[in-house]
Amino acid sequence: MARDYYEVLGVSRDASQAEIKKAYRKAAVKFHPDKNPDDPSAEDKFKELGEAYEALGDEDKRAAYDRYGHAAFQGGRGGGRGGFHDPMDIFSQVFGGGGGGGSMFDDLFGGGGGRRGGGSTKKRGSDLRYDLEISLEEAASGTEKELEIEKYAQCKKCTGTGSKSGSSGAKACTTCGGHGVVQQQRGIFIQQATCPECRGAGQVIADPCSDCNGDGRKQAPERVKIRIPAGVDDGTRLRSTSKGDTGLRGGPSGDLYVFLHMKDHDVFQRDGDDLYCEVPLPFGKAALGGELDVPTLEGSSTIKVPPGTQGGTTFRLRDKGVTSLSSGRKGDLHVEMQVEVPTKLNSEQKEKLKEFTESIGEENSPMEGGFFEKAKRFFDL
Repeated sequence: MARDYYEVLGVSRDASQAEIKKAYRKAAVKFHPDKNPDDPSAEDKFKELGEAYEALGDEDKRAAYDRYGHAAFQGGRGGGRGGFHDPMDIFSQVFGGGGGGGSMFDDLFGGGGGRRGGGSTKKRGSDLRYDLEISLEEAASGTEKELEIEKYAQCKKCTGTGSKSGSSGAKACTTCGGHGVVQQQRGIFIQQATCPECRGAGQVIADPCSDCNGDGRKQAPERVKIRIPAGVDDGTRLRSTSKGDTGLRGGPSGDLYVFLHMKDHDVFQRDGDDLYCEVPLPFGKAALGGELDVPTLEGSSTIKVPPGTQGGTTFRLRDKGVTSLSSGRKGDLHVEMQVEVPTKLNSEQKEKLKEFTESIGEENSPMEGGFFEKAKRFFDL
């Protein structure tokens, strides 16, 4: 499953807002993609930090997360937009970056404003989240799914340029002066935020496309195929590169993250790569022994039940579990016997069963004899 946001930031659940912001700043600098250009895992960590801070850095969102967990930001299972913003935007807002010289970016990365600034109107699209329920059978053998997601896709009229003429036609944004951020006075504090006019690009389109209003993209449903490998489990996260929102004015697309959730199964319970189930064992077969058909994910399988099998006895069927996602080896199936006792007997059957019970004696009831031997001190005999 998705990691706990407090764990991601390395803070306790009773941490103050200042402590949460401090933890984010420290970790975000460490894992910023510009500082780790040859480490793809750093970008994933940076996105995870942005998602965690977006949830916990706001008191209202934090209260919702504390109450509902990750479900507070999913918009319900089964699809739709995930609601997460670009992690670069979050970083820019926290550090006050996005524009000209003298910003926090200069100290962190050696000048130039990081990845933002007035040099280009292009901007990376947001990552999206999709929650998908799959069956145990699909998780065990792997499958392919076609998802329908609502996302920003390239505008067909301007082919992503955002310009009516088809060329960039960009000019410096007058609202932010080309910096991509604006400042707002909050008492004695000055807060920086992404410019609402150019959305952090620092430039605007002179002759915006009438279909997309200069964004170069429009919201539209899109079908995406994903391959689900064998062995996935509840909470497994799959990443589909560049299947998120199309970038602003021809910018690169974000990624699509698919979080998997397992449906409950009528027969099997799963623990790692092993499966467990309970199977009814007829009274006569428990006493006399014989063959018994038991269910597996691949169909039925026959096991030999020895005479005198007791309820709770477990048989292990090797390689009848789930394929391991890491090693490719299969787990085992553990089948527990539940002895069935007859519930509807006629008078003749009752009499015969009584005679049978009296005839076998205590020597043929090892569990009963052993129990009472141990429990003698509790009885006044």
